[in-house]
Amino acid sequence: MIRIGLIRERKSPPDTRVALTPAQCVHIMQNNPNVHITVEASPNRCIPDNEYTEAGIDVVHDMTDRDILLGIKEVPVDNLIEGKTYFFFSHTKKKQSYNQKLMYALIDKRIRMIDYECLTHIDEQRILGFGLYAGIVGAHNGLLTYGRKFGQYDLPPANVVGSFAEMQRMYEQVKLPNIKIVLTGSGKVAAGILEVMTQFDVESVEPEDFLTHQYDYPVYTHLKGADLYARKDNNLFSRDDFHANPTAYKCLFSKYIPQTDILMNGIYWDEDIARLFEKPDILRNDWRVSVISDITCDIDGSVPINVGASTIADPVYGIDRKTGNKVAPFQNTMDVIDIMAVDNLPNELPRDASQYFGAHFEKFVLNELLSGDSNIIRRATICEDGKLTPPYEYLSDYAYKP
Repeated sequence: MIRIGLIRERKSPPDTRVALTPAQCVHIMQNNPNVHITVEASPNRCIPDNEYTEAGIDVVHDMTDRDILLGIKEVPVDNLIEGKTYFFFSHTKKKQSYNQKLMYALIDKRIRMIDYECLTHIDEQRILGFGLYAGIVGAHNGLLTYGRKFGQYDLPPANVVGSFAEMQRMYEQVKLPNIKIVLTGSGKVAAGILEVMTQFDVESVEPEDFLTHQYDYPVYTHLKGADLYARKDNNLFSRDDFHANPTAYKCLFSKYIPQTDILMNGIYWDEDIARLFEKPDILRNDWRVSVISDITCDIDGSVPINVGASTIADPVYGIDRKTGNKVAPFQNTMDVIDIMAVDNLPNELPRDASQYFGAHFEKFVLNELLSGDSNIIRRATICEDGKLTPPYEYLSDYAYKP
């Protein structure tokens, strides 16, 4: 018998998502008689304890008899159970300093850490994540911010609406002004943004047309690959070369600045990749961008005027173009750029996001886990038995106590 537990989220502020819904738990156990799932009681999960109980899933207060523990966010060090297999987003593979103590504890407690972020197909495409709903909520919040900033229309926050189905019905009643939107990225986040563009009837235009045409209806252009990056030496783009030699590439977003009202940023970024723009660019006379929805939310990253993550309760802050200082948002002026930089966007639609995540876990990961011999699971296992696995030995100066 393989005993799986859905653990309570304890990180502060609390996340309300869960890895599997009650119906998914039932379906897994019906189709896998050797699997038994229990749920740790939680006061703030988006799916309350009683919904699991009513589905016949045991809700308990002790997870020590479980073999495999499924969470979402990082587990506080004091709550880690020694010798268990954990799945959660550990945020350690980039040597994040704020989680080094967590990494120490994973090693010390001989935990088998399987990171959702590291579950990939052979071509390195991620299998699991909440990117789709990050994109949906990020696009919604970007449009909400523009409407509130200029008083042209009003959208309630996604978490107030409660579900994407309800949001779609609401979109039918909202007419957007003649705005021009740039969205960046090519993954699930971008797919979520595109879904909102479709629901709002925002028309897609080619990048070259976006640069040279004005429209009497809202439009967006989607920048990725060769539309967003080019080699510095020959202005060409090769995806494989870009991934292998990112420092050889420049970003082409600069030419879109005079034509863009809202930037919805969904790209993957690290410090070797060129930023979308640099801080002095916001002083340009032709700067037009009034709202940036930085969905990927790398502080001082691809959007260098992201000066810190915001919260679901207070999602937007302003950046004064003249000083670069953080100021109040929603000022009806081009002198202030409004930044939406929530770093846990899917938690605004936690039930939808949990349903989506659990479906993908069951479809693509569960059988790999149950097989006992899976390259997918091996690639995502950061550590086990008190040491790093071979793919993650580059973390040795970060993971082992000096």
